[in-house]
Amino acid sequence: MLKTRAKYYLGQVVRHRKHPFRGVVFDVDAMFANTDEWYEAIPAESRPNKDQPFYHLLAENDKSYYVAYVSEQNLIADYTGIPISHPDLSDMFGDFEDGSYPLQFQLN
Repeated sequence: MLKTRAKYYLGQVVRHRKHPFRGVVFDVDAMFANTDEWYEAIPAESRPNKDQPFYHLLAENDKSYYVAYVSEQNLIADYTGIPISHPDLSDMFGDFEDGSYPLQFQLN
């Protein structure tokens, strides 16, 4: 059954359930919209269901900054109140306030 509503919102800080990284949501796909090669590269026992929202994140860990594509089942909200330091944040979002980042651009 296709889940039609995303749990997390643009500008929200989230973290991965299993891997040590956090990020800011900057886009959401209602269901999997990446390549089959990307999906097949995930070990079979860890592959998420495609029929759920997938989130594009400006992500960071203790070593680097990157863009991540993560299924909803693998994310949890981050309520630490600690800002994200990703260098591309200011291109899309305003300053960190009340635990999230306000959009800096107009959506279509």
